[in-house]
Amino acid sequence: MKLHLNTQANLNLITAYSETYIEINKQRFGHSLIVMPELCLHDWDVKHSTEIGLSQVAKLIELHRNHKIEVLLLGTGEKQHFLTGAPYFALAEKGIAIECMSTAAACRTYNILMSEGRQVMAALMV
Repeated sequence: MKLHLNTQANLNLITAYSETYIEINKQRFGHSLIVMPELCLHDWDVKHSTEIGLSQVAKLIELHRNHKIEVLLLGTGEKQHFLTGAPYFALAEKGIAIECMSTAAACRTYNILMSEGRQVMAALMV
């Protein structure tokens, strides 16, 4: 699905997505990634929510701390999966608001929050 939204040119906008890719500012990526308004990390090596462990969460916590993120959107692929166990509790312990949803819903929500000027981070699985 293609998305169109007018926003500042220097911010990361999700311009399209499908089950096999995520497009940031018209550049296509066929793997999971982390996107924030001013930063995009292509090295988030997670293919399914069950692969999220404490090391993956530690990266999200560090980004949250360094960039003053208001909300973390976790896009879990085609279907919504909830984060549980130690990874969830590690985020909750740090006071990080996390919303789990399908990757499609996370892409749409990210664009809305980003266009409102919110400090949002989306960890998206393809």
